[in-house]
Amino acid sequence: MALEKLLKVQERLWAPEDLRKKVNLQDYAAEYRKSLEDPEGFWGAWAGRFYWEKPFTKVLEWNLPEHRWFLSGTTNAVYNALERNVERGLRNKVALLYLAEDGREEKLTYGEVLDRVRRLATGLRRLGVGKGDRVVIYMPLTLEGVLAMLATAYIGAIHSVVYAGLGVAALRERILDAQAKLLIAGDVSYRRGKGVDLRSIAEEAIRDLPLKVVWFQRAYKAELPEGHYDFHELLWGNPPEARAEMVDAEHPLFILYTSGSTGKPKGVVHVHGGYMVGTTYHLRTFFDVKDEDVFWATSDIGWIVGHSYIVYAPLLEGITSVLREGAPDHPDPGALWQAVERYRVNVMFTAPTAVRMFMRYGPEWPRKYDLSSLRLLAVAGEPLNPEALKWAYAHLVDGGRRGFVADNWWQTELGGPTLGTPLVLPAKPGFAGVALPGVEAEVVDEEGRPVPPGQGGLLVLKRPFPHMMRTVWGDHERYLRYWQEVPGGVYASGDVASKDEEGYFSVLGRADDVLNVAGHRIGTADVESALVSHPAVAEAAVIGVPDPLKGEAIKAFVVLRLGQTPSEELKEALVQHVRRELGPIATPSEVVFLDKLPKTRSGKILRRLLKAQALGKDPGDLSTLEE
Repeated sequence: MALEKLLKVQERLWAPEDLRKKVNLQDYAAEYRKSLEDPEGFWGAWAGRFYWEKPFTKVLEWNLPEHRWFLSGTTNAVYNALERNVERGLRNKVALLYLAEDGREEKLTYGEVLDRVRRLATGLRRLGVGKGDRVVIYMPLTLEGVLAMLATAYIGAIHSVVYAGLGVAALRERILDAQAKLLIAGDVSYRRGKGVDLRSIAEEAIRDLPLKVVWFQRAYKAELPEGHYDFHELLWGNPPEARAEMVDAEHPLFILYTSGSTGKPKGVVHVHGGYMVGTTYHLRTFFDVKDEDVFWATSDIGWIVGHSYIVYAPLLEGITSVLREGAPDHPDPGALWQAVERYRVNVMFTAPTAVRMFMRYGPEWPRKYDLSSLRLLAVAGEPLNPEALKWAYAHLVDGGRRGFVADNWWQTELGGPTLGTPLVLPAKPGFAGVALPGVEAEVVDEEGRPVPPGQGGLLVLKRPFPHMMRTVWGDHERYLRYWQEVPGGVYASGDVASKDEEGYFSVLGRADDVLNVAGHRIGTADVESALVSHPAVAEAAVIGVPDPLKGEAIKAFVVLRLGQTPSEELKEALVQHVRRELGPIATPSEVVFLDKLPKTRSGKILRRLLKAQALGKDPGDLSTLEE
């Protein structure tokens, strides 16, 4: 219903004309056609920008649902990120710019990163780590965490980063599933000025497990038992002798675990060749990053955004990448904008949750700082409600006079942007955007038949692309189910979406986040967007609860903006506001005020937890819950 309203209004927000004239991707339509008509020529040309010790003989072999890219080619993603860029004259360019909550900073050039990666890789080899071995990394968002990732992949081992802060059971389960040979763990992370104990979690998780441990010790230097090693001693106690292990293009680069709605977490596998090619393509074309830019993805290395757009793609392209440890609103709500001003950040990638947090604090905070360098704010992670998009457009890029706000959609399984709004196209509030080059997307019913424009259905992808996952670690059958759930040999994303007449997709949320009220399918994002459009509301989440008459009734959970006071009158006002916005069928039957919504550490709202609590049921895997 909110979608129908948007289709009628067709509000459009453009990037400024002078910015559109300078973008890397000038002709989206031609590029898109080329990517589908000749995928081998398209991706093969982009892959040719990188170093291949042994050239690939074929770009794509696709036997549904298996897909392999750059066959017979050998390469190493870290070699391409470091040696290749040093050889291109970038030795003294800043590669990684680390900022702590307290303002302390550290910078590493490409030459310094290469030297440290070689030293650490030498140390890992002396601990017996080699090609194909799994290394679990439980590290805070620090330069050392990035070095651990790079050094592991440099020697052909496979890293599996576990977000620093996940609990004992979650860490242990991932170590066991990956059959890890080594754990690299931090002792403490810092958030809101306080230390968060990681050592005790890691120690409990590895109790009785026969693996070696490397400790990144910040709080204090402990006496380590046999089989345990100090990170800095391993780094600086070894010469930079190691050289990159050239591996097959399909050799696993990393395993990254992602929780499903049921069952144990899935170990998504990405590989050296395709992941390198695909993520960099989108860094240059969708994110429009230029050689001289400073790029900042406000994620963590524990999530796919951190892998793709803090670490690998920026370094592969020779860009300066910013990483900041800590809460985005500490020591005050201007912390991020102060850093944008300080480092002249050009492109920022953040989450809808962060944008709504900025909204809650108000426009006076970004107004205190010079954001004139920021020409693109890209947002992904869950549906971006129209109110948040328009707020960011008005207050973060000067109403479109200086820059652009681009929504986009992807998943851990997909590695990089899949749907999005390129800078040459207008943004439509409520729509993630169009299918990006290389992506053939469709909205279908449960039988795999395309649905008419404006109608909700299942979001599927009809072909693979290089940076798409290859398998689920140790459970290939689970991977195959992605391609078997919907008839027609398509990849089922598990999300519900609509597509308009111009090919813009509106992603409504997970299939199990779709409400069925009196036979009407209503996306949670629709109702949440309507609630957040009320001036008193900062954030909202809605769930369906059983109703004897309607099948499901809508229960809303609301976080108010600062200065707003919960009351029965406000509840009624919100109900009537949604009724006006969406119509009677989408009206919440209940409104609950909360101080905060339960979220994963990547910022996604855990609606299933709210639903489980409302129904008195087991919420399932909560290892990614923020707190």
